[in-house]
Amino acid sequence: MRTLVTGILLFTCWLDFFGQKPAIGIDRVVVYKHERKLVLLSQGKELKSYRVALGGDPVGPKMRRGDHRTPEGSYVLDSRNPNSHFYKALHISYPNSKDIAVAKTLGVNPGGDVMLHGLPKEYAWLGKTHTLHDWTDGCIAVTNEEMDEIWKLVRVGTPIEIKP
Repeated sequence: MRTLVTGILLFTCWLDFFGQKPAIGIDRVVVYKHERKLVLLSQGKELKSYRVALGGDPVGPKMRRGDHRTPEGSYVLDSRNPNSHFYKALHISYPNSKDIAVAKTLGVNPGGDVMLHGLPKEYAWLGKTHTLHDWTDGCIAVTNEEMDEIWKLVRVGTPIEIKP
């Protein structure tokens, strides 16, 4: 019996450490660029919010690769990278069909590889002060501690809306 209890405890600890915990009902993420705020929603109710840093040229929608703008529109958090240079990262499905059409009209590459991520490992010590300046190439950045929390709460496939 003692072996069984020990086994169950070890398995539970293993799941807690290595397993992806189920989300607590986060069904939507909204970013308000002008407020530098990311909100986790469940059935329309705000459960958590975080201050964020954006691309270095944050006003207006992303138009092309290298413009240092954070996109605006409706996307999906479609994959995870637990080994990102920026601690952990959730990939945002930019560009969507509208972004591709606009870029085609302009004759430019819309870019891609836009993420919701933590801080570079060598700058993790900055903590929340990283939000004093928009510094990403167009991504959305939070602290590593906040990224850990978001990582546990948000599943792949969750919609993200990025508003001006």
